[in-house]
Amino acid sequence: MTPPPAPRPPGAEGRGTLLGLMRGFRRDLLSALPERLYRAWMAEFRTPLIHSFFCNDPALIRLILQERPGDFPKSNRMREGLAPLLGNGVFISNGEDWARQRRIIDPAFEGGRLRHSHAAILDAARAAAARLAPGEVDVEPHSAHAAADVIFRTLFSLPIEDAVAAQVFHAFRAHQEAQPLINLAALLPLPRWLPRPHSRRTRATAGRIRGLIQTLVADRMEAIRQGRAPQDLATKIMTTRDPETGQCFSQAEMVDQVAVMFLAGHETSASVLGWALWLLAAHPEWQDRVAAEAHLLTDDFGSLSGLRATRAVFREALRLYPAVAMFVREATLPETFRDRPVPRGAQLVVSPWHLHRHQRLWDRPDSFDPGRWDTPEGKVSARAAYLPFSAGPRACPGAGLAMAEGVVMLATIVGAWRLQPTDRIPQPVARLTIRARDGIWLRLLPRP
Repeated sequence: MTPPPAPRPPGAEGRGTLLGLMRGFRRDLLSALPERLYRAWMAEFRTPLIHSFFCNDPALIRLILQERPGDFPKSNRMREGLAPLLGNGVFISNGEDWARQRRIIDPAFEGGRLRHSHAAILDAARAAAARLAPGEVDVEPHSAHAAADVIFRTLFSLPIEDAVAAQVFHAFRAHQEAQPLINLAALLPLPRWLPRPHSRRTRATAGRIRGLIQTLVADRMEAIRQGRAPQDLATKIMTTRDPETGQCFSQAEMVDQVAVMFLAGHETSASVLGWALWLLAAHPEWQDRVAAEAHLLTDDFGSLSGLRATRAVFREALRLYPAVAMFVREATLPETFRDRPVPRGAQLVVSPWHLHRHQRLWDRPDSFDPGRWDTPEGKVSARAAYLPFSAGPRACPGAGLAMAEGVVMLATIVGAWRLQPTDRIPQPVARLTIRARDGIWLRLLPRP
């Protein structure tokens, strides 16, 4: 029997009204957008509030992200939606603020950092497998717990069982449900001095997260002053000086960066891990290949090189369910894209969700096929249309860490548990990350 395609909601037909579009976005960003985006090279949308261009043409994406990134900074509209949580963190900052932040953050992910983090990731994966139980289980909360465990072990040397880490985990789930990107602050081009009309729930959940992170950062800064801080990611970032100014992050700036890392390192990994587990349950032949590799994973970081099938599975899960559905840049100058005028201030949307399933760029784009990564066609498509961690100077500095985490988690969990699908097919919805509307339910059986 042919396995079902990887679930995706059908896109909308026609253009609709601004009010209808906003209502659709609140339900689900993916189904509110037109179906034609899975074939179009570019699409223009104009409303009284926003003039935007969806860019699927690989040449345009290279121009925006790699060739002229300074002319296309992160959109201020997107920044307004995320600012209550992220402040002016590296994910949404621009210009010299962003350049300075990357000069301090990037060294923490260079050299042997992946090797140094392997033990923390493996401990979190083993703890995740041990928390599972036989029977029908919604694996989304377990994936979120596991990813939160990784980010806190690697950042602060704390397991998720720590009370502060657990509080951040639960508060962030509530922030997702508040849908902070669908708000007037992100739609209206308001002057910077005017207070932003975020919802009370968005402000409350963001404040709760940032307050808890503030405690972690303050405790670590005191430990650094006393010379008793562990040499983890947080200590590395806090003690790195900007090579141009000689300054470290202030405590307030570090809170912004930790909030970014929790979004980028926890929510994104949690999203992809849940979908990867469902895809393996639906494709037992690939699950068997991952299980066969599980014994190769050891405490030695070099053992990851032997998990070729597991890596291919995680890459394919990232293609079908990229953690961040889309990101938005802004044109700082008038441009011409594909013979269309693009005015200054236009919003330029690069959508990994649509790009990774584009019908002109991928063979069988909605099918789960990890084997595609070893084919010439798959390698060509990957170079042109695979952006799970963005590209260019603003690519995610933690991409290598995220890939290692995904491989270790899949091998450890599938090595301990056999995954079977249930009759509940998960339906993806996009908010901050791509989650399942009613969870990702699997039947778990312990492996002998």
